[in-house]
Amino acid sequence: MEAQYATVWERNSDVIPDKIALICGDVQVTWREYDDRAARLATALTEAGLGDDSKVGLYLHNSNEYLEAQYSVFKIKGVPINVNYRYKEEELIYLLDNSDSEAVFYQGCYTQQIEAIKDKLPKVKLFIQVDDGTNDVLSFATDYESAISSSDPMERIERSGENIYMLYTGGTTGMPKGVMYQHEGHLMGMLNTAGAWGLIPVQERLEKEDLESIGDEVKRLADEGNLPVSIPACPLMHGTGMWLGAIIPHLVGGTVVTLPQLGFDPDNLLKEVERTKANNVVIVGDAFAKPIMDALDKAASEGQPYDLESVNTVISSGVMWSSEVKQGLLKHHDMVLVDAMGSTEGGMGSSRASRDNPAETAKFVLNPGVIVITDDGEIVEPGSDKMGKIGTSGLVPLGYFKDEKKSAETFKEFQGIRYSFPGDYARVEADGTITLLGRGSNCINTAGEKVYPEEVEEAIKRHDDIYDCLVVGLQDDRFGQRVVALASFQEGKELEEQELISFTREHLAGYKLPKQVLFVDEVMRAPNGKANYKWAKETAEKELT
Repeated sequence: MEAQYATVWERNSDVIPDKIALICGDVQVTWREYDDRAARLATALTEAGLGDDSKVGLYLHNSNEYLEAQYSVFKIKGVPINVNYRYKEEELIYLLDNSDSEAVFYQGCYTQQIEAIKDKLPKVKLFIQVDDGTNDVLSFATDYESAISSSDPMERIERSGENIYMLYTGGTTGMPKGVMYQHEGHLMGMLNTAGAWGLIPVQERLEKEDLESIGDEVKRLADEGNLPVSIPACPLMHGTGMWLGAIIPHLVGGTVVTLPQLGFDPDNLLKEVERTKANNVVIVGDAFAKPIMDALDKAASEGQPYDLESVNTVISSGVMWSSEVKQGLLKHHDMVLVDAMGSTEGGMGSSRASRDNPAETAKFVLNPGVIVITDDGEIVEPGSDKMGKIGTSGLVPLGYFKDEKKSAETFKEFQGIRYSFPGDYARVEADGTITLLGRGSNCINTAGEKVYPEEVEEAIKRHDDIYDCLVVGLQDDRFGQRVVALASFQEGKELEEQELISFTREHLAGYKLPKQVLFVDEVMRAPNGKANYKWAKETAEKELT
């Protein structure tokens, strides 16, 4: 059996056809229906001239349609392209042109943006509009449901594990970059992650030849009523939501529940957990976990606590998830909190917390095949207090799409083994665990010392009166750069700047302390919860320089 996503999901539709694959609001889609709808969309794509390696933009909100459209692209051996729905005209043109997209699925509310860029995308042969009740279908576009109803299901075809899969990452600097994988390597990496998280009982690392037997495991889980039900609370357009929240549960026949509303509403999420009996929730650090904790606290204080009995695991990736917030969640329900450290370019380590096993903030157990090396090219020894760049082997991308220079800088050999070096720095502790410091591109150089924003942010957020924080470096005549924090308060709380700096001194060396703190109503973050350092720097420069 080929390790290609469409091929594996077709097997699921044969093995558990009547089990639920997708839920969005009141709409449920079985695995049989999921496969049929994707096959009909695949016909529409092939009739428009798309096929092997064709790129297709997914300009959609979290929804059943997002996952059906992606599945249809996999069926034709194409490459789905994740499109950030917050992008403006120039960013959309860049992404769709850079990716060589030949078709675009788009949310109906974005008809104005599509009309504005259509003539600047000569490679696009087909636009498919998802009706969300906001706008009529554009004259040059095809209605999503009409494309399904007017097309016969595409016959199944042979595919290869060497088919390309790609995810665009915004990164911390520059324009978005397409990170390329082969299906086999990526799929097996996701499947082994499912095993490590206990979604399927495996004793050792799975290989491609084990794929055949996974079908039996899916059938057994279905017969026992133990198929996973997953809610990606973060956008599917980012790796955390798609990979951890959708792809992994789908590989083992699970249900993916999507929340179509823009903006994160913790009460809406918790109500869906109760309604769908979800056992797996995917978030992005404190930006999601804190509002969830607050909603749980409020409901409990009002004598109407949410029912979390079905939840086994909450998984976070992408940004820091503080130990204090983890403990706040665990007060309400004993579950496993998985803090996965990684990026689109590779997985690095993880931390697991439960009531019986608390975890420190930003401290992770390294994945097998992960190294930390200094900028001089030496391995960082445990307990040396040196910092180094994290390199991951195993699931290493082929490279960046159309960017050989950046590919050579990020994906390279060290001592005869190919690694991915996305740019994250860490210390290796005496016990072999690592403490994550942050992305090198965000590093602040002050008076000859390196300061990583995430470390300072975490120290500031330890104060009970602080809700969120970002840290940036501003130009400084004396120090080169000075450390500046932007912080928001817990509701009803206030704090003096010097009081917060003094508190932070208890947790950080003097050179890492913020020279200034700018208090803001809200710390702005991206929809996936990741830090918006561009906003933070522009705001700090405007207010403090």
